[in-house]
Amino acid sequence: MPKQKNLQVPNYATLIEATYRALKELGGSGRNDEINKKVYQILELPDSVLEILHTGRTTFSEVDYRLAWARTLLKNYGAIVNSARRVWVISPEYTSVEKVSGEEVEKCRNISEISVKSGNDREKHSKDASQDDDFIEAKTWRQRVYEILMNMNPYAFERLTQRLLRESGFTDVEVTKRSGDGGIDGYGKLKINGIIGFNIAFQCKRYQGTVGAPEIRDFRGSLTRNIEKGLFVTTGTFSSAAKEEAANIGKQQIDLVDGEALLDMLAEYSIGLREVKDYEVDEEYFTSI
Repeated sequence: MPKQKNLQVPNYATLIEATYRALKELGGSGRNDEINKKVYQILELPDSVLEILHTGRTTFSEVDYRLAWARTLLKNYGAIVNSARRVWVISPEYTSVEKVSGEEVEKCRNISEISVKSGNDREKHSKDASQDDDFIEAKTWRQRVYEILMNMNPYAFERLTQRLLRESGFTDVEVTKRSGDGGIDGYGKLKINGIIGFNIAFQCKRYQGTVGAPEIRDFRGSLTRNIEKGLFVTTGTFSSAAKEEAANIGKQQIDLVDGEALLDMLAEYSIGLREVKDYEVDEEYFTSI
């Protein structure tokens, strides 16, 4: 990442304060995506900054990467806690605190200093940071799975998406066997409460980078009238323009699943992943009995 671009991304102190403010404005709690979106609005971050990818990651923007760290720092500081997976809540002790000092939070963190060298962030963390889902997952299994997905046979990736949709409640999920279908990789049906049904078409795109609005328009152009919804799944990210195009009122709506959401779903449904629980051994306890 060029140094000039890197300097456009807000520093950690700024993002810490914005994250805390975002949670306040969200009513004291919020999911990762809700918090991130609110921070974008608070700091009025342009697309040119939001689309800068984190070094070595093609599914994580630099801003989102730093926001994950901001949540970790606020957690270590005691200002926020995890009420559930990827859901954050203002700590009871801070319900009456309107704002926090980003610099103060950084000073009291339980991780090593975050340094910037040659335009690249090099984060070093201690065992105290190992409780944070965002950072640890981003540096271990998430990267491994991403690399596997990028090296998969294209048809295998489509079948993986097929399985994922079935686990999510879709029925009659079929993968197309022909080319020249306008970018549609498969079809399925989704029923809500077993009553209201939707016909959907999906496209799978293994992509290193950002999917733009043109790809969304091309996909929508391939949808027939009997398709109520489109689903675009990618290993990459979506630009702001792509998200706006997908949600364009008056047109067939297209739901988006980016690389991070895809990994979350694989973990949620235990597809190719098994949760491993471990224990830290306190040797001093045993030797002092």
